[in-house]
Amino acid sequence: MSGMRDGVPDPGVPGHAPDAGVPYGAPGPGVPDGARDPVILPGTSATSPSGAADAAGAATQASRARRRRLLRTALLLVVPLALLLGFIAFLRVAIDPAAPILGQTDGIVVLTGGSERVTTGFRLLSEGQARLLLISGAHPEASLAEIATAAGIDAAPFAGRVAVGRAAASTRGNAAEAAAWARAEELRSLRIVTAGYHMPRAMLELRRAMPGLQLVAHPVPSAALRAPGALWRPQLWALLAGEYARYLGAWAGLSGSFVPRRESQGT
Repeated sequence: MSGMRDGVPDPGVPGHAPDAGVPYGAPGPGVPDGARDPVILPGTSATSPSGAADAAGAATQASRARRRRLLRTALLLVVPLALLLGFIAFLRVAIDPAAPILGQTDGIVVLTGGSERVTTGFRLLSEGQARLLLISGAHPEASLAEIATAAGIDAAPFAGRVAVGRAAASTRGNAAEAAAWARAEELRSLRIVTAGYHMPRAMLELRRAMPGLQLVAHPVPSAALRAPGALWRPQLWALLAGEYARYLGAWAGLSGSFVPRRESQGT
């Protein structure tokens, strides 16, 4: 009979079962090695839900990792840029402060640190811009007469109108000292006299200490900034960069972390 060889199916004839000696899963005669069927574990399939879930989870993790990398890169770019732009804005105020707004206030507060500030405070007092003056942050042993003499002022005509604060040793201390003085004198408005580069930090601390009072900035141009060739001096840039860093620290609420010994002893 065709297709039979001594009663045994001919393996070479199409449609007949393969030779029993061929292992399960191995290609039959004439089938290339690359045509093997994939081995699938029991209970799974190439399109099983668990396999799809694993693939989706891996894609989600990769997406999150990519977003974290982008966020870190953005922070590395945005934070330095924001600091630089802030420093530029700070320099504009420090080097060329706005002209002070004149008008009467209840009191004047001079934050010590230069004779020009004290001179300006006495001049404003003599012009009738306020009825009282506080010189905050003076040396513990300095008298009013000595402070006035150092500024080229005769303090005698201002007797009873000028107070000297000796407890403050920092801008935050100036704010606390001025607030206590304003409460004691029942003042509702103050004119703040200090250097232009110091004014942003001073107003920040003073507003925190006296949120209900009207504060008027009266910046005094710094002699160091007005000197010929000042902007080419590394010491000046160190001063401005240091003041900007202290301003950022005060803005972040860190100024109270470092209390000078004089202020800590007085509390």
